[in-house]
Order: sequence, then structure tokens, then C-alpha cells
Amino acid sequence: METLDNTAWDVVIVGTGLHQSLLALALSRSDKKILHIDENDYYGGAEAAFSLQEAEEWEGRASAGNASDAFDKVEITKPELADAGNANAKLGFSRAYSLALSPQIIYARSTLLQHLVSSRVYRQLEFLAVGSWWVYTGEGANKLLLKVPNGREDVFQDHQLDFKAKRALMKFLRFITEYEEQTEVWDDFRQRPFPVFLSEQFKVPATLQGPLLALALSPSGSSQTTTEYALPRIARHLRSIGVFGAGFGAVIPKWGGLAEISQVSCRACAVGGGVYVLGKGLTPDANPETTPEGDVKLHLKDGETVTAKWVVGGSSSTAEEDAYCKSTTIVASPLASLFSPIAEEAPAPASAVVVFPSGSLSLDDADGELPPVHIYVHSSDTGECPSGQVVLYASTSLSPDQGFQLLKEAVDALLDAVAAGEPKATVLWSVQYRQRASSGGETLPADCQQVARFPAPSMDLAFDDRVLDDVKAVWQKITGGGDEEFLVFQDREVYDDDE
Repeated sequence: METLDNTAWDVVIVGTGLHQSLLALALSRSDKKILHIDENDYYGGAEAAFSLQEAEEWEGRASAGNASDAFDKVEITKPELADAGNANAKLGFSRAYSLALSPQIIYARSTLLQHLVSSRVYRQLEFLAVGSWWVYTGEGANKLLLKVPNGREDVFQDHQLDFKAKRALMKFLRFITEYEEQTEVWDDFRQRPFPVFLSEQFKVPATLQGPLLALALSPSGSSQTTTEYALPRIARHLRSIGVFGAGFGAVIPKWGGLAEISQVSCRACAVGGGVYVLGKGLTPDANPETTPEGDVKLHLKDGETVTAKWVVGGSSSTAEEDAYCKSTTIVASPLASLFSPIAEEAPAPASAVVVFPSGSLSLDDADGELPPVHIYVHSSDTGECPSGQVVLYASTSLSPDQGFQLLKEAVDALLDAVAAGEPKATVLWSVQYRQRASSGGETLPADCQQVARFPAPSMDLAFDDRVLDDVKAVWQKITGGGDEEFLVFQDREVYDDDE
């Protein structure tokens, strides 16, 4: 299509973030005329994944003040490399990397996975197992990574736990499987710190409270993480183990995380007749015009005008309290010890989770309790880096003044702990940035009957199923469809046995 000027559409979707892309997938069999635009020149919005060159271009736009509302304070660092003769100790070519801006794990019981199956797009995706969880302990001279027990079997086999600790932990694990039916046990502790609940109700020793809290993936310190927040998240973790195979309960998409799901969803809509244009944005309109037929008139930034029965985009909220400091670090080592086998006959893990609790780093000692740091370690099996390297995705809910310093300390501590007497792994490349709760700065017309807005993407470290609820609500407005029809498709082509 040479020009969009004066074209009419049933639905115009603004932005290619996960919300918008899943809506495009949901509408891909609706026979509606769909225009999907994004003022960025890449897919994925806040969930995008970049090559090295794309990351450097992104840094340049941020420095010029042209990055999206979701990201700022972007800074790339390329250390001087001493061992240039080692093939693993230098960067690969740009496209050998696919670095996710907003990596999340997806629990096995997530409704997202169910909908990817029912919509038939799962065949174009590959998922990899999230393996062991580790907690860093910085007590005294011992700077260690402790493996979090992965269920009852690990508890029984852990020789470092005495009988009393094992009994307390097993009692809690029995409770958490049906905690919803036992409100009398935890109701009085809803708004109290989770470690207090563990101590007073189950006599769980302090040494085990950190590993349990790590499973909640809480962005807050232990004293700010309430029992009401932690219980459903720990239950989600434990209930997901074994759904897809022994020993693991979460997965990640290969080749760039949620960005891959966005692209697959957009391709499905394009196959269904949707039109995609990158580098095309809307101009804000406080008083949008409507046609005699009731469609809304939209003005594109290049001067073109289109009309639509529905306009859908995201929120541009930039609340400071919903901001995270993040870093992505490429390391010249496979860090093999973090990817130990999960269980017999289990798939090889491609990701590990490392948690630095409040108080475990020296910066905490100077400034009191700071938020924890979470690091997702992705191996080269993810397709995000060359063989022999790993990518470290670190995040903390702290302001940039201290946040970036805390992230660097956590990355250094992780590499020191894994080295265990060997030379520390070399950092090849890193980027730090602040991410705020924003869908990327799409500009939509002022609120009217034809405009639907998604909330800002979740900042959770695990995929939030409420994303699907948001998408379904908009899909139902547009199509009038029922719950049983949402993202339930038949195969586009049917083959007989001979074929």
C-alpha cells in the first residue's frame, strides 16, 4: 500500500507492545480491516529485543531525547578487553545478540500459554526451561550463592538443613498448596511482613526465609513485602512445577523473550489481512473529528488522515514510583554451574534466577534496607548470545542515583561467587537504563466512545495474566464475542495423512 491517506479501517491499533500484539492476534480471524502502526521502527514496544547495533541506535535516540516515554537514562559501556585472543572473550557480530528490554518468566499455569495453544501460534514459538533459583548471601567473609530447594524432594535431600528446619519448611509447603482454604492461618498477617508470618506461624528459621521470599519475586525489601503479596506468588511457583516436565515450573520464549510473542502475534494478523506500518505515529488530538458514519478521524504525523471505527493503544503514564533501574550485561563465560540439571529426564535449563536480598550487598550496609536485586541469567541456548557467553538481566526498584550502583555491585558479586577461585568472567558489553510504567508513549485521541486504552505493561518479573484480561475486554468491545471464543482458532490449513 503506497499511501494510507483517506483510507478507512475497522480497527487502528497503535503500538506493537504485547497488549496490542495479542489484540491483533485475537482479531486476526475476525474479517475486520485492521491497520497496525508503530512510530518506532521496531516491533515489541516496551517488550522489544535489540541486536547490538539496534541497542546503540536506541541509546542515541535516548540521548537526543527521542526515546519512548518508557525508557530513559540509557548508557552503554564497552570495557577494554585484555584477552582479545580468546574467541569467547570478545563480542560476536551484532545480529548474534537479541537483548530483551523487559525479560519475564512465564509460569507453566499461565493463561498466556493456554491461549498460545488454542490460537495455534504456539507452533511458531519455542520455549525453554527456567532452571535453578539461587539466593546470594553476603554474611561475613562467605559470599555464596545458595540453591533454593525446589519442592519437597530437594528439602529432604538438603544435608545442610537440620531436622527442625526441614519439619518447619515441610509444614509451610503443605500449607501453601491450599492456602486459600486456610485463611484463618494467615488472615491476621495479611498486611504484616512475610518473614514475620513465617517465624510466628511456622517457626521457619531466618536462613530459610530468604529463599522462600525469593520465590515471590518481590521488588520490595523483606520488611515491605506483605504476606498477602507473597503467598499467591509462592503458590504460583510451586503449583507450576512438573506441569511441563520434572523439576521446573516456568519457561521463557527463545530468541528474545516476549518480543518473539509480539512478532508471532503480529505475523498472524498480517496473514489474516492486517496492514502493518512501522515508523508511523499519530498526532495527539484533544477534540477528534467524527465522520457522518460515526467513525473517528485520525491524523498521522506525516500528514496523512485515516478513519476508524475503533482506535486502540496504550497508556503513557510515567509515574516515578513505578520505575525500575535495569541493566543487561554480556559475559564471556557460560557460567555452567548456574545451569545444573533440574531433575532426572528434565530438559536442560536455559535460564537461572539469582536473587540478592535486602542487606546482602555492601551498599545496603551504608544506606539501610534497599530493595532486592533480581538477575535473570540466560545461556546461549536462548539464542540471545553466541555460544560460550551468557546474558545477565538485572533489575531493582530503586532510583537511578543508587540503583545503577546497586546493579553493578550485584553483577560483580554474582561473577565473583561463581568464579570460586577461578579468574572472574569478563564483561564484554553492558547497558543500563531506567524503565517506567508506560506502554511507550503512543499518542491517542482524547477519550471517546471509539477509543480503547490498555493500561501500562506490568513491571512484574513474571508474566501477569491480567494482560490477557485487558486484551479480552477490548476484543469483546470490538467484536461482541464471548469468553469461549477468545483466541480459540482452528488450523488455517488441514492436511490429510498422505500430505
